[in-house]
Amino acid sequence: MTTVLEAVALLLAFIFLLLAVLFVRRLLIARSGAVELSVRLYRARLGRGWALGLARFAGDQLRWYRLFSFSPWPRRVLTRRDLVVVGRRDPSEQETLALLTGSVVLECTDRSGPVELAMSGSALTGFLSWLESAAPGSFPTR
Repeated sequence: MTTVLEAVALLLAFIFLLLAVLFVRRLLIARSGAVELSVRLYRARLGRGWALGLARFAGDQLRWYRLFSFSPWPRRVLTRRDLVVVGRRDPSEQETLALLTGSVVLECTDRSGPVELAMSGSALTGFLSWLESAAPGSFPTR
């Protein structure tokens, strides 16, 4: 009986430790000026494939960290130079279940192909300001 209780106690301690690691990771990312941003990772089915995360602007990069991940590295890095906004839309009916309330979906392209981002209106304002704020002459003309 005591070994079962010890096993349960160890399991609960392990789960608590994992949750604490996730919380501390999120806190550290959020402290550095992160915004909530969803990225559509998979486009196979309409309205599906969205993942919630935190994005942090670092110079000419937007680093996106998946919210429920133990990895200390960003899952996706978007470079200002390669990112082009193609369109803006409201989430579809299926997407509203996966995205935060009030999100706006941006359809973009970068070097790897199409990218869809979803964020709040205030995060969108900051994102577009960051995207347009490259110093003159910082990127060679093509």
